[in-house]
Amino acid sequence: MIITVFDYGAGNLHSLAKALAVTGHAVRIEPDPLAALDTDVLVLPGVGAFASAAARLAPGRLAMRRAIDGGLPCLGICLGMQLLFDSSAEGPGEGLGVIAGRVTRLDAPCVPHIGWNTIELPERAVDPLLGSAPLEYVYYAHSYACRPAEAAVTLAWSRHHDDRFAAVVRHGSAFGVQFHPEKSSRPGVRFLQAFLAAARNARDLGTPFATCADIDFSGADNTADYRLSGPGAMPCS
Repeated sequence: MIITVFDYGAGNLHSLAKALAVTGHAVRIEPDPLAALDTDVLVLPGVGAFASAAARLAPGRLAMRRAIDGGLPCLGICLGMQLLFDSSAEGPGEGLGVIAGRVTRLDAPCVPHIGWNTIELPERAVDPLLGSAPLEYVYYAHSYACRPAEAAVTLAWSRHHDDRFAAVVRHGSAFGVQFHPEKSSRPGVRFLQAFLAAARNARDLGTPFATCADIDFSGADNTADYRLSGPGAMPCS
């Protein structure tokens, strides 16, 4: 299975590529938005600013949206999650519009929001992907947050001061996470593994991604030997 990280040209993607490669799949970094679609899984990374990333995305924006709407598994991380939405107050440019809504600055006295924070799950049934790879603490580094037009796309929340924002969103086979799983210790890497395992099974079984997320991923856990390069130890419960 080929995993492609779309490169906005904004920074080092080494830690993300390393975390994805622990699954044993081929990982490539691609700066061309159209060439990035020749893949089994598309990853929109969390490095850069919205305006410059949207500009790099623009030549392939419609094709990328069609591919994702057509079932291409996609994971947007931090800025990558924000690019799944329509637009951002951070700067000009169009997002993919896969998920209706806008990105706004965090409404908090202390911005940016950097560090560990908890994940709040809904009282209703938890999405199978989050059930197979539970997350309690995750690592954030952001000043803006996504405001979905429809509450149903939000799978989990976090709170920074009094601002409760979407931490995880989903639309079909597209997931967005505002935190950085590659910096969120082994639970974050297991989340990446669970997402990729669901994508692999959807491809191999020819089944929609949504029906493959309840597969047991425990046998695919390769995080034991993964040397973490994140911001430090995960906080104790």
